[in-house]
Amino acid sequence: MQLKLTDSKLPFAPLLLIAPFFLWGTAMVAMKGVMPHTTPLFIATVRLIPAGVLVLLAAAFMGKAQPQGWKAWLWISLFALVDGTLFQGFLAEGLARTGAGLGSVMIDSQPLAVAILCLWLFQEKIGFWGWLGLVIGVLGISLIGLPDGFILGLFHPENVQVSGGIGDLFQGGEWLMLLAALSMAVGTVLVRWVCRYVDPVVGTGWHMILGGLPLLAMSAATESDQFVNIDFSGWMALGYSTVFGSAIAYGLFFYFASSGSLTSLSSLTFLTPVFALLFGNLFLGEVLNPLQSMGVGLTLVSIYLINQRDTLAEKLQKVRSGDKLNSESEAAGLLESSELNSVELPVQLRVSELDSEV
Repeated sequence: MQLKLTDSKLPFAPLLLIAPFFLWGTAMVAMKGVMPHTTPLFIATVRLIPAGVLVLLAAAFMGKAQPQGWKAWLWISLFALVDGTLFQGFLAEGLARTGAGLGSVMIDSQPLAVAILCLWLFQEKIGFWGWLGLVIGVLGISLIGLPDGFILGLFHPENVQVSGGIGDLFQGGEWLMLLAALSMAVGTVLVRWVCRYVDPVVGTGWHMILGGLPLLAMSAATESDQFVNIDFSGWMALGYSTVFGSAIAYGLFFYFASSGSLTSLSSLTFLTPVFALLFGNLFLGEVLNPLQSMGVGLTLVSIYLINQRDTLAEKLQKVRSGDKLNSESEAAGLLESSELNSVELPVQLRVSELDSEV
């Protein structure tokens, strides 16, 4: 892993590193289950503001310092707008128009955007294996998320207008999910600047509260009957999405994002649709088709390539160095052989010259 897990003070760091993506995937299923009984912006508000309060309470319990100075609040506010208001707003509105697994897949195209931003802003090394993993990951989530008709239409252009083609893609919520992915990518990069002025846990809590306030206002102004039809199981689902899918998941994610490789961390986001599709199948009856199953396999391969890119590069370099060393040894052997032969020739010639003189 490229995430400096050995430097983390958290126990069971490798498991905690995977936890946000498991929690996001299962929270997506919980949100989709309650969506028919409420409204999108209300769900987004509930996911943010109460979760932010919980994160700040945890930060106070841990003795974390509160933000100081206008620069800290400026970066937190920008972070809140991008990763709070825009991301959760696009996510909730998109989820209302698409499936839990499919929605999760579209969001999780963001590692490619994060990799490009980190290369540009932080000169974060990606390398051949990293880029290969990102391309395979995008291909994998495309197989999972894009309509079958659209994918098959790429190979049979004359049938691109069949049901499930590109028209259906933008009639649903997929484009909103892509906007959510872009918002999350920018937010993931912004956390580096936020953490220069405030503790990552504290910044996460405040960005949830500040980012949720505009959503609360929009929900109050444009939506009605937000919670009158929610039953006990629906409130439990919202509670799970708030506590586990937001407070704990985002706290852990931005804790790890504050140091280490953002490209490697973001690549683990490819796990989210795998968890979402698995639990979507168990609880919502969403079934994987053969193309989606292939996409899951490619997704797992991509995560391995991205997170082991330095190790793979070192192994390849050792193989190349070994081949080069063998080639140099063979060349040296041939050179020695040629030098020995060249020594023998002059000796024989000198002997013949002496004989002729005699």
